Amino acid sequence: MTSGRVFFFDIDNTLYPNSCGIMLDMGKRIHEYFQRLGFPDEEAGELHRRYYKDYGLAIRGLVKYHNVDPLAYDKEVDQGIPLGDYLKNDDDLRKMLSSMKDVKKWAFTNAYKVHAGRVLSLLGVEDQFEGLTYCNYEVKDFICKPQEEFYREVMASAGVTDPSLCYLVDDSPVNIDMAKKLGWTAVHVADNLDGPKHGDFQILNVKELPNVLPEFWK
Repeated sequence: MTSGRVFFFDIDNTLYPNSCGIMLDMGKRIHEYFQRLGFPDEEAGELHRRYYKDYGLAIRGLVKYHNVDPLAYDKEVDQGIPLGDYLKNDDDLRKMLSSMKDVKKWAFTNAYKVHAGRVLSLLGVEDQFEGLTYCNYEVKDFICKPQEEFYREVMASAGVTDPSLCYLVDDSPVNIDMAKKLGWTAVHVADNLDGPKHGDFQILNVKELPNVLPEFWK
């Protein structure tokens, strides 16, 4: 029997560090995808940044304005990344997750299910989560963080209705801000601790969670 608390874990740049190289590889592939659509280098970079800022994901802007098939995009971009070159089993991460007490753990990502599953498997933690909520590229006008509707969807999927029972760890400030707006407890995995504060707690690595929320490990 649990207390009803649910801890939502972002995946990319949260369960593994931003410095590992995946995001650089992904950014390069997204930029090249824009260029293959016919955009010159400078405009490709501008659109990539704008769509990410406005819609949470570059692919949402590509679908909205350029009729791009998100599943084809995913195969070329996310699924093209050699994740095994960047990730390996993380025993310390697994130990931290497996030792959490009295809480349901749920993966909550803006990636499609294929990429999310690959990352969790390579880290060796795929069995640590009771569920996975991902961006469903098979659905027209799919939603993603930080859209409020996506947070409502993940709460329903995880079987929780009280936002005070919801916890999120995520590297994105806007995702953290939305969680706070909805009444969740939010932990920001920040690039540094000297910048603007987002959420209830700021950490540099997900493995620092026991330092800020020790009640989950008692």
